[in-house]
Order: sequence, then C-alpha cells, then structure tokens
Amino acid sequence: MKRVFVILGVVALSAATTLATLRVANTISSDNTHKVANSASPFSENATTDAVFAASVVPAEYPDLTYAAENAVKAVVNIVATKQVDSRQYFDPFFEFFGYPSGGSEQQREAKAGGSGVIISEDGYIVTNNHVIEGASKLRVTLPDGRAFDAKTIGSDPATDVALIKIEATGLPTLPFGSSDDLRLGEWVLAIGYPMELQSTITAGIVSAKARQLGALNNRYGIESFIQTDAAVNPGNSGGALVNTRGELVGINTIIKTSTGSYVGYSFAVPETIVRKVVVDLKESGVVQRAVLGISFRAIDQQFIDEMGDTSDIKEIGGIYVASVAEGGSASEAGLRKGDVILSVDGVAINDSATFLEQIGKRRPGDEITLRLRRGAKEITAKATLQNKAGETSLLSPESVDVEAALGGVFETISEKSAKALDIRGGVQVLKIKQGGLLERARIKEGYIITHINDRPIRSVDDLMRLTDKIRSIDGVYPNGRASSYMIVE
Repeated sequence: MKRVFVILGVVALSAATTLATLRVANTISSDNTHKVANSASPFSENATTDAVFAASVVPAEYPDLTYAAENAVKAVVNIVATKQVDSRQYFDPFFEFFGYPSGGSEQQREAKAGGSGVIISEDGYIVTNNHVIEGASKLRVTLPDGRAFDAKTIGSDPATDVALIKIEATGLPTLPFGSSDDLRLGEWVLAIGYPMELQSTITAGIVSAKARQLGALNNRYGIESFIQTDAAVNPGNSGGALVNTRGELVGINTIIKTSTGSYVGYSFAVPETIVRKVVVDLKESGVVQRAVLGISFRAIDQQFIDEMGDTSDIKEIGGIYVASVAEGGSASEAGLRKGDVILSVDGVAINDSATFLEQIGKRRPGDEITLRLRRGAKEITAKATLQNKAGETSLLSPESVDVEAALGGVFETISEKSAKALDIRGGVQVLKIKQGGLLERARIKEGYIITHINDRPIRSVDDLMRLTDKIRSIDGVYPNGRASSYMIVE
C-alpha cells in the first residue's frame, strides 16, 4: 500500500508539472504571436497556420509534422515558365543538291520549365527563385486546388536568386514568415514543392548546416548563406517552401548539390532573413535596396593563416580580415582600416564570409550597424552607416538601373599593362555576353573594353556598378585598338 501511494504521488506531481509547463508554453506562445502579428509587413496575410496552437505544442520524442505539412502545403504553388530559346534546324546533306543549305538555320522555339512558389499575401504575391522565372515570356501559376492564373513579374534579384511575382486573386491561403536566425542544427524542417512534374510533394529532413557558401550565384553581388538540409529536393522544387515544425516559412529551396542531376542527400535554401528583405524591397520600390559597407575582405580560416598569418600577425582562426577600404565608403567614414579584423556585426559573431554577407545583405542603405573589431592587440567598437551602391545613404529610386543586368554581360577590370598598351586610363572588359541585354542588342562583341558610359569614365568594375542612370551611350575600344561608340535608342 505504501508503494502504491508513492507511485500515485509521483503521478500527481508529474501532472502538476505538466500543467505548469503548458501554462508557461501558452504564455510564451501568446508573446511570440503578438510579436509576429505586429511586425511591419507590406503584404496582407491570410496565414494557414494557427501560431498560438503551433507554438504551444509540447514536443514529443519524435516531432509531429502533420500540422505543419497539412497547412503549409495549401500555400505552395506550381509555376510553369515559358521561354523562347534558340535552336538550330539541320538539313540532310542530300538536299544540298536541290539548293537547300547544309549548315542549318537558327530558329526560335518555345520551351517550358517547371518550378514552385510560395504565396505570402492573400491578394496574390508569390515568392520564388529568380532562375525559375528568368527570361520567361509567360508565367502560369497553378494553385493546390487546381485553379490556374497567369502571373506577372514584380521584380527579381539574381544576387540572391529571389523573385517576386503576382497573380490576380484574393482570399488566398498564405505562409507566414518564421525566423531562419532561430533555426538550430538538427531541427526538423519540411521541403514542399512540385518536383519532377509531381503535384504537391512534402519531404522531411533536418537542418544540416547554416551559412553555407557554395559559389553557385555567379555574380558580383551574390549573397550566399544557404540553409543546408537533407530533405529531398529535386528539379521542380526550386522556389518552394522550407518550413519549420510550426508551419512557418524559414527558407526558399534553391539548389541541390549533386553529380547526377537529382537529389543525392544535400539541398540548400535561401534563408528567410534575406528572402523577406528582398521581397519587401521589390514590392515597395521595384528595386533591391542593397547595402554596401565599402570593403574588400577575406575570412580568416586555416588557409588565411597559412598564407598570410606571418605578414598580418594573425594566428587565430575567426573573423573577417579587412583587405582594403573604399575611399568615401561606409567603412572609411566609420574609421575602419586595412588590417582590421571584424569580429561581430550587431552582436552576431562573424567567423566566415557567408555569415558576414548575410548580416550586411539583410539591411538597407541608411541602416546603422555596430562592428566589433580587433586592431592589433586591442578590441574596439565602430558604428557604420551603410550606403547604396552609388555611395549614398538614401534608398534608390524605382528608376534606378542595375547596370550589370541591363548590359547583360560578365565583366572584368583590365590590367594596368593592358590599359597602357591601348593608351587608355582603365576600363572594363566584356568577358561574356548574355542573351537579351544591351550588349547583345547593340551587337557589341566579347573582348570589347568599356571606357565610358553616358560620358562618365569607367576605369573599373566598381565604377560600372556605381552607375544607376539609364544607359544612353557606351564608348570603348577593342583589343586590336579599334575605338567604337554606341548610342542606345529604346
């Protein structure tokens, strides 16, 4: 009898503890819900998840993913992009006898590619990947309930591979933003999308790594700080949702690392911190308000220690080494010097390039940040006001031009030796010409060296990127010394 009493006492104590835990969880849930509801957003939301219920669930030994899956799937859509691509039509050599050409001819044909997207506003705003919609002549969005709509592009950002499109509809289910900063290694997540021409598909995995840099976004301002998971993602999943166990959007599935073209265990998503910032910029001003600190840098890893440890007198891994400071830039105004080591940004420890790029990339021109630095043997604090690419602290206007995208090319600053040989003071050489840009339409050839745009000297890629005006004229020279000028008429 005494033993039974002890057991009952333990059960009663356990029940009381459980009730207390649930009360605390409900209190925390109420606070968190209040914060989410009052966070500034330009989108009208019709969230598919009950944040109060979701946050109050006490985790069991294994997570129950059904609530998040059944609700989040309602806000993930299929996107079909129609693109015009070049194809060469070949003829049988036999027909040469009858006067037909043997080399073939260039023709345009339609090609369709599938992807996914996430509804973030009840009136039809959808976030997806830039590579899903890039170059599309038509976008068709199909909802999970079977309805289909034509979509228009609001804006896109190759630097983060994020795009915002819109369909004309109301009362749509939405997926609320969560916090990618709060994700922990080993935390369960869901990947939702339309892979391999399948309808809504949900896979589960864990967060394998954060702030992963792959070198996949091949452009000057590429910001890579991917969330790595082992949730299965395949072609067609691009632009789909990465969701936490509360049914909140924590990332946009973007890339798989594979040698076969299909999923082999590694998938990567753009974190919510960057996605949220880009889509708000695109909706409010039609242009991404990219913040610039004005430094060139290198992460202090083992390779840095091996190569530069002695000359820099840096012996410990961790932080960002300031290799140069742009004159008149944010860092220069804040007093940063070459050789400084950035240890943290607004209290977030910086140990790699990806984390540093994410912290700067989620801010706007005019934002002030606090940097903790190591200068020699001392640690100091500096405050920097971030600038836009034109070197100003104001936001760019909707008329501002992304010169690199408008030109449609890949560029490189020429060497001093090349400049001297051509008797010019500097310039930017066109390494590659992309389809649809001004370079292609003006019939400029690869190798051309741009020396002026709109009569403004261009001596480096930095000079090129600082331009924000519409391009009216391009002046330059070819490697053989032939000078050529182009007037842009649109």
